[in-house]
Amino acid sequence: MISDGDGRADPAEPDHTRAVSRLERRQSRWATVLAVAQRLFYVAVTAAVGWAVYYFLLARLARGPEQVWVFLPVWLILAYALLPRIHRILSALYIPDYFIGRARTGDGVLGDPVNLAVIGPAEELRLAMSAAGWVEADPITPATAWRTLKSTVLGRSYPAAPVSSLYVFGNKQDLAFQREINGNPRKRHHVRFWKCPDAWMLPGGIAVDWVGAGTYDKSVGLSLFTFQITHKIADRTDEERDFIIETLQAARAVESVHTIRNYSTGYHHRNGGGDSIRTDGHLPIIDLNPPQRPGNRPGA
Repeated sequence: MISDGDGRADPAEPDHTRAVSRLERRQSRWATVLAVAQRLFYVAVTAAVGWAVYYFLLARLARGPEQVWVFLPVWLILAYALLPRIHRILSALYIPDYFIGRARTGDGVLGDPVNLAVIGPAEELRLAMSAAGWVEADPITPATAWRTLKSTVLGRSYPAAPVSSLYVFGNKQDLAFQREINGNPRKRHHVRFWKCPDAWMLPGGIAVDWVGAGTYDKSVGLSLFTFQITHKIADRTDEERDFIIETLQAARAVESVHTIRNYSTGYHHRNGGGDSIRTDGHLPIIDLNPPQRPGNRPGA
């Protein structure tokens, strides 16, 4: 510490010239080399896929109009290989890798708004959602994906149809629930929940156990960004947020709801499928009631 003329001690300046150990330099160098090599490889693969699409399309169409069927494999390659790779490259450059109140798609694009938070353990959340009439979604497997495709094409009910994976904290949703509309698999209320990391807090220093994103699927269509087949959501996401809370309150599964007003700026934007979303920026925090067991019911 250095004292000035008034007798007050100036804080010592940090030593920015501290020598970095040889091991630290080596680890940093290898990390940089691996990161650059990984990105170069990814860019090379993306360019190769793009060239293959271009060559395949031109080579086939040059043979005559009867080759119009070629648009199907070209669409599949574009939608499920080329465009997702391009989005991963771009989103890694400009989308921050920390919590900003939005989920992210597997391609790294901003997805649905995080518009709920919950206090309570996983089993309590499951019991509450079940009591409120929500069905837990099946995991995505080849069997459930095939059943989802059949139910969507044929219009058959599938109340536990899986939901696509969205990511918060770098992880896909831990729990997902839905309510199908009149047996129509194309329309449903649904909400995803992510377990918060230990000691993590919301902006403002409020600790919660879960954050969630609730939206309403109104139809099935093509993503605006990748042209993949996906559910299209209604833009008024606040209405779905409030509907989820009302169903839980009607089931007497909620002890209290505290709303953080203006937890984010209200905005109009688009989600990962290109659907319009609107939100007022408020975040309700649901404190769940402990489940009523025979031993702790009033008067038991």
